[in-house]
Amino acid sequence: MNNKIALESLAMDLKRVAIGYHRGSLSMANRFYEEAVERKKEIDPSPLKPYIKKVLERIESLPSNSNSQIAEEALMLSTLIQNYTQTWSL
Repeated sequence: MNNKIALESLAMDLKRVAIGYHRGSLSMANRFYEEAVERKKEIDPSPLKPYIKKVLERIESLPSNSNSQIAEEALMLSTLIQNYTQTWSL
């Protein structure tokens, strides 16, 4: 799988995490968090810009926050990753 597709999928998983925590559906949020962690493993970080590498490193620290903080952080990370993929050179 190429990095662009993996990053786009990761962004959607993180968005679903944010929605799940916001709605109080913790089982759904936790499931998509697990998916996001697995998806991150598919990404080759070597060609990525340094700032997006730092964004990817923040994914593992999400569960250490409160539910509302997890929702906000997951949404922000999702948006940053999504914006990065939109500027991808084809």
